[in-house]
Amino acid sequence: GPQGSGKGTQAKLLARKLGLFYFESGKFLRELAKTNPSIKKRLNRGELFPDEEIFSLVTAYLDKKVPEADNMILDGYPRSVKQYELLRNWLKRRNSKIDHAILLNISEEESIRRLSARRIDKKTDKVYNLITNPPGPEVQSQDLVQREDDHPVAIKKRLAEYKKTTLPLINLLEKQGLLIRIDGERPIEVINQDILTQLKKTQ
Repeated sequence: GPQGSGKGTQAKLLARKLGLFYFESGKFLRELAKTNPSIKKRLNRGELFPDEEIFSLVTAYLDKKVPEADNMILDGYPRSVKQYELLRNWLKRRNSKIDHAILLNISEEESIRRLSARRIDKKTDKVYNLITNPPGPEVQSQDLVQREDDHPVAIKKRLAEYKKTTLPLINLLEKQGLLIRIDGERPIEVINQDILTQLKKTQ
């Protein structure tokens, strides 16, 4: 889904309920950025990484964490047709495959509204949303910061990149019968139950 669609929230819930290894591409890259200035600069600009490069980084990590390449949920990866093909071949070599792709649909206006309200606790790196997931009283307001790529101008740029890069992948996944479309503009638990219901139908 587009930025702000709630991918992370739903992926974490599914990982917990279904016993899956959870991989979040955004958090993964932010961890790498702490020791890699080039990655940090690109993240701050909201730029997408070249397909081959991100594939190498992600699969090197997954090889260590999930050597059997099974029972995992990938949040925010793959984002392009090329990344998908690279990942599918990597899984095939490990006798594994992609079972489902879940798309959370939200409007561009909703994406901008949600992301503009996102804040990060600079002490703990925990992500909050002033609208949907506000911090508790124990968090000091001066510790909350807004990422550069969560300003409206940067968000619009990222959404344009998303449409250009990811819509062809969505179309391909739908043709292959892997795509599950979900309305992402509903309460969290309603969305999660809908996903679980759709997954059961495909078993």
